[in-house]
Order: sequence, then structure tokens, then C-alpha cells
Amino acid sequence: MNFANSENRILGFIPARGGSKGIPNKNVADVCGKPLIAWSIESALTSDRLTNVLVSTDDQTIAEIAKQIGASVPFLRPEDLSGDTSSTESAMLHALEFEASQGRDYVAIVLLQPTSPLRLKGTIDSAISACLDNGYDSLVGVCEDHGFTWRDTINPVSDYDPVNRPRRQDILLKQKRYKETGSIYVTKTSTLIETGSRLAGRIKLFEMNQIESHEIDTSVDLAIAIAMRQHYHSNVTEFET
Repeated sequence: MNFANSENRILGFIPARGGSKGIPNKNVADVCGKPLIAWSIESALTSDRLTNVLVSTDDQTIAEIAKQIGASVPFLRPEDLSGDTSSTESAMLHALEFEASQGRDYVAIVLLQPTSPLRLKGTIDSAISACLDNGYDSLVGVCEDHGFTWRDTINPVSDYDPVNRPRRQDILLKQKRYKETGSIYVTKTSTLIETGSRLAGRIKLFEMNQIESHEIDTSVDLAIAIAMRQHYHSNVTEFET
């Protein structure tokens, strides 16, 4: 870990509530021999630019697991910030306020959601550099969306001309669509405090490898993540852990 001067301090933030509707105890579900949250903690701990890796949870079991892996868990998240309607930003701000009360200030906060367990080596530091070293206020990890998407099943609307359906290779750069991976967000502390949003000000789109785009919300997603980990473990040597 890099404990630099206060103006260079960056907080790695991993939110992990105990409750989960889609998958019971999702954040501690077994993924190739480790709790799901372990993959994100271990990735964060390899970063050269994160000063501290903090897990915000309302669950004592998750807290103990996170501590054993090496994350900081200085508090259990208050109940009013742990409900189904509570925003991730409210938990981020709470963590920054707590850290400030302990004399620890940060220039930026990096949100690493544990539901995205596949990150390649260097991705976290590359994202931080892409944002903070280039004058951006916030950054979102994205990957190219190769699908032809539609909206509204009652009155269908497409994002392309179905009469003149384009070939993928003919789509212009400015016409390409990107989806959030959910894996990484970088936000200047001042921007988060001023706007209450992780994405505000001058926003950087950080394109990630397709391998890193998988996000776990359902049991099917979990099974796919496990299969991907098992497959790429022997074929890709670039994973963080």
C-alpha cells in the first residue's frame, strides 16, 4: 500500500450489505474457494495507488471475513444506510466522514463493487490514473455493448434503424454504445461531497476488457462467474488474484 501525502491519498471502498434478495448471503458466496468479496479486497490490496481499502458492511460475518483478508473495517454501517433503498453514495459519504473524523482525508474514493469479481492486473491503478492524472472529476468502468437494444415492450423503440440494420463493423465510433461494468468508479472527494453522486463533473469513460464486465446479481450470474474464473485461471495470467 502507498501511504503518500494527504493530497495524494485515495480510499478504496467496497460496499457489502448482509442482506441480498437475489442470492442469500451473496457477498460471502463461494467463488472458486473464496468468499465473493475476497476477490475485490485482494485486487484492491495489490494497488499501488490506493492508500487504504475499507469495507463498509452492516454484517458482522462479512466484517470478520474482510478483516481476515486484510481490509479495514473500522465500523459497522448504520441501519439507516443499509436498507434496500439506501444509496451506495450515502455509504461512500459516511465512510469519508468517518475517516475524516479520525484525521484521514482523501483526494478521491474508488468504488469497487464485490459483485464484480473479475479484474485484470493493473486495472484499478490504470483507472485511477486515467481519471486523476488527466483532469477528470469522476470515472466509470465500461465495456462496449455489442447488442442491438430496444426499449418499451408496449411501444418498442430501438437504438438503431431496424429497416437499415447496420453491420457491427460499420458502426462508427461515435455511434458505439457502452454499458457500465459495475466494477470500478473513481470520484474526487470534492465532487462526491458537492453533488452527492459518484458520477459528476467531467466524466471519463474507462473501457475495460470484456472479461471484466461480468456482474453478479442472480444465481445464474454467480454460476457464470465461477465458470469464467475456472476457465480463465488456466488461460489468462493477468487476473489481479
